[in-house]
Amino acid sequence: MISPRMASGMQEKQYTPSLLSFFIYNPKFGPREGEEEKKILFYHPSEVEKNEKIRNVGLCEAIVQFTRTFCPRKPAKSLHTQKNRQFFLEPEENFWMVMVVRNPMIEKPNKDGKPPTVEYQEEELLDSVYGAVLQQCYSMYKIFNSTFNRAVETGGVELLIQKLEKFFYRYLQTIHLQSCDLLDVFGGISFLPLDKMTYLKIQSFVNKVEENLSLVKYTAFLYNDQLIWSGLEQDDMRILYKYLTTSLFPRHSEPELAGRDSPLRPEVMGNLLHYGRFLTGPATLKDPDAKFRFPKIFVNTEDRSEELHLIVYKAMSAAVCFMINASVELTREFCEQMDALVGPQLTLLASDICEQYNINRRISGPEKEPQFKFIYFNHMNLAEKSTIHMRKTAGASLSSVHPDLMKILGDINCDFARVDEDEEIIVKAMTDYWVVGKKSDQRELYVILNQKNANLIEVNDEVKRLCSTQFNNIFFLD
Repeated sequence: MISPRMASGMQEKQYTPSLLSFFIYNPKFGPREGEEEKKILFYHPSEVEKNEKIRNVGLCEAIVQFTRTFCPRKPAKSLHTQKNRQFFLEPEENFWMVMVVRNPMIEKPNKDGKPPTVEYQEEELLDSVYGAVLQQCYSMYKIFNSTFNRAVETGGVELLIQKLEKFFYRYLQTIHLQSCDLLDVFGGISFLPLDKMTYLKIQSFVNKVEENLSLVKYTAFLYNDQLIWSGLEQDDMRILYKYLTTSLFPRHSEPELAGRDSPLRPEVMGNLLHYGRFLTGPATLKDPDAKFRFPKIFVNTEDRSEELHLIVYKAMSAAVCFMINASVELTREFCEQMDALVGPQLTLLASDICEQYNINRRISGPEKEPQFKFIYFNHMNLAEKSTIHMRKTAGASLSSVHPDLMKILGDINCDFARVDEDEEIIVKAMTDYWVVGKKSDQRELYVILNQKNANLIEVNDEVKRLCSTQFNNIFFLD
């Protein structure tokens, strides 16, 4: 990614961070000399020459072993060099994942036809952010394929290699390193606050479906990319939520977002218009050749790995995920029964939530550019809220503030991670912005204030005012 900018009358080019290589290896699979290639389970880019792959993996092994001499329980997590940064993760014993990222750089043109001067920005990448991205790579693989060890136990190393090739060939194309930031560290979930009555209707709907369709083991309910209800364990829901909001939903962006007058398929069920459809599985139930295959996911892999069918069903802006034991064969009859039961009710619920959503927006007044932007995260329930980030797309979650400010937020977060106590940090940025970080009782709040002439006391008062209006009963710092 290049963003040219003008400097002293000549054009210089800025290059954002990019993925140089990504590989997975297990040193136990090629312990003897001459067998080094057997250690390598996956390597991107695949066209790299064999000896270079072996050399790069060997270097990583040496770094890990060397750092273990200093701290046996905590091997290396990253290696900083002038041109790139390497990130290491051992998600399962002896299985190592390595991601090599080229540092951002500026290319400055020279006079007299000399080649341009390249300056690498070595300190621009945050270990916490890209370490979290590498962890996400493993978590996303695991939810769709279970653990590396399970593949080896089921079909040997060959099966694991096949699974890694199939998954990471596609997944690595979806990672946009230039837009990774603090939200990747949190990996949080955006929740939709609702009034009690609407929430009870959703709970009643979930209970009714699980009662009538006894095959359904877990259910999750979302509206407009925000979670309302989930029966899954927190860590599994966190990864499933990321998949839904950054991959599945953007691929099926709705024509009916334009308005409810042009539904995808109005079908009269009693007196109800029926807007429902399957996002996973059959595109339409009317097709006699429709295949009733659904993606499989693995949850609770730490304790008792459960394999489940993932059925995602959507009506207007409401989506429900139903998870069913993978040993059950799903038939046309079952899908028709689900469609008939869920479609009309979900359509009604989507209307109710939409009304509630619009009422709340009217009460909160017109949206105008505020004096501040913030990110909030709660470690206990993974709740996340950001006014810095625009809507997520299949490509990235784009932030509306300068990368320098995002880096300050990341630096403050690293400081918070080092200590257990509650604390507050205030930073005056070079660009006249103030950045405030607060950590209190498992909750973190980061505020960016655009107040050029404000002093420390005024900034502190402004953040207190924000906490009392937006985060009442959350922060107890003076």
